[in-house]
Amino acid sequence: MEASHPTDAAHRVRILTLFATALGSALAFLDTTVVIVALPAMDDDIGLGLSGQQWVYLAYALSLSAFYLVGGAIGDRVGLRHTFIVGVVLFAVASLLTALAPSEGVLIGGRALQGVGGAVLTTTSLALLRVTWAGQAGRAIGLWTALTSLATVGGPLLGGVIVQTVSWRFVFLINVPLAVVTVVLAVAGRGEEEKATGRSTLDLVGSSLVAVALVGITYALVELPARGLAAVAPFFVVGIAASIGLIVWTLRVGAPVIPPSLLRMPGLAAANLVTLVMYAALGAHLLFLPVYLQFLGFSPTLAGLVFVPPSLGLVLLAPRFGRYADRNGPRVPIAVGAATIGVAVLLLLQVSSRPDAWTWGGASICLVAIGLPAVVAPVTAAALAAAPEDLAGVAAGLNQTVARVGGILSVAAIGALAGWWFIDQGGSGDTPFDPSASGVERGAGVDTFHAIVLCVAGLAFLASALAATFLRGQRQSKTPSSVSSATLRSSPPA
Repeated sequence: MEASHPTDAAHRVRILTLFATALGSALAFLDTTVVIVALPAMDDDIGLGLSGQQWVYLAYALSLSAFYLVGGAIGDRVGLRHTFIVGVVLFAVASLLTALAPSEGVLIGGRALQGVGGAVLTTTSLALLRVTWAGQAGRAIGLWTALTSLATVGGPLLGGVIVQTVSWRFVFLINVPLAVVTVVLAVAGRGEEEKATGRSTLDLVGSSLVAVALVGITYALVELPARGLAAVAPFFVVGIAASIGLIVWTLRVGAPVIPPSLLRMPGLAAANLVTLVMYAALGAHLLFLPVYLQFLGFSPTLAGLVFVPPSLGLVLLAPRFGRYADRNGPRVPIAVGAATIGVAVLLLLQVSSRPDAWTWGGASICLVAIGLPAVVAPVTAAALAAAPEDLAGVAAGLNQTVARVGGILSVAAIGALAGWWFIDQGGSGDTPFDPSASGVERGAGVDTFHAIVLCVAGLAFLASALAATFLRGQRQSKTPSSVSSATLRSSPPA
């Protein structure tokens, strides 16, 4: 039997690795957006309330943020493909636990475990592509972006159909067979290309301090309306203390999770500040809008439509805005894009009923689809362009972490404000967006959403102002990797 040509074997490894990493990453991305569509059904089944719905989202987002950098470092130390497979298996086990959850506590715990697996598999996905595709890494990441974006377009709609026709539990259960396919592809595509290097820093202390800081502050914000200041103050103190401890540790330790030299790079702090504020706006917007639409009487399937135009906008327009940022600098597209999103969100102040949602809401979603791609690729490029080549990976991980933290803190803070506002407007209980509500309760729910809209729009306009003031207005002199900003993709907005 004639042996395979080495070129054929290398091509097989590349293609199988591409599909494995794209499918695995798509699962992790989708479990942010699809779950949002399913939140009202979960509330009906288990009785989550507003804080419980926030925690279903936040538990996953917190784990992702805490383990992004750790996952990449582990992959460099023990092997990228092995680490990727472990991440996929962990994600599948957590999905099964979440699907079978009998209570709120188990559901939230399963979501947290999903986040750990999702962080490990997504960080090793891009690294694995760079290794296997070598000089064609830009092409591979472009293909990976296209495949994951297509999944993002169809995923929320599919999730809505599953929730509406079967059960919200199958949204998680379907991950298990898809994870099996991912593992099979990853194993079949094994080559000799990736070996453990042991060069990356595995700063468990720094990573633990990041996790404690995020959990402490987030818990205090989410639970403050229900439990009161005295009950949550210790968690807030612990979160602040961990934040201070992280700064001290980073300055003193030899190889921290975030190198201090990176933080001193001109332009990097400004790019990440804009990322933080912009993703704070997007995180709260894309969480509360689908929930509000179901409050107005839309089905989960129709509520899932809110993710389709922005996802299509990213697929069609992000490369164009990325190329513009490469030639002319990121200031203009980010400032204009963020302001466009702010205007789009303000249109939702006119939405108080189903007919309003089809008109004003439709116009708002279409404007977001134009503004979002103007922000995503350029702001990622701005964060990476400020870093030297040998710190490009850490800079990318830092930017993804900042994006996640922005969403986490805004969901926690704006959610707490929403709980207060709902009670102040005459509502009762802990579910402002109960579809069965009527009279004063329903009016309070509408007023609460409009308060959320004002907060989100304010954050978007602040991001626009920060970009116009602090970001570069001229062509980037260099980028730290061979991948242009036309193919760059930051964390999913949700």
